[in-house]
Amino acid sequence: MNCKHVWNYISEYIDGSIDDELRAQIESHLEHCEICSAILDSTRNILYLTADNRTFALPVGFSERLRARLEEEMAKSTDSP
Repeated sequence: MNCKHVWNYISEYIDGSIDDELRAQIESHLEHCEICSAILDSTRNILYLTADNRTFALPVGFSERLRARLEEEMAKSTDSP
């Protein structure tokens, strides 16, 4: 299990719609990966903030910075053994 695998299943992990074996693999990865733990926490926070249909203005350039950071981290994940 690497970061890219965790990111692919992060929504299902939060929803609780994955099987026990995959959940255990993700949790094992999260114990050692600060980046994936931060992404999980951020995703949960976004879900909580948007659950009541409030709207928020993102800072200018946020989407571009987020996309660039995710691509950077995915490239690192792909390069690692």
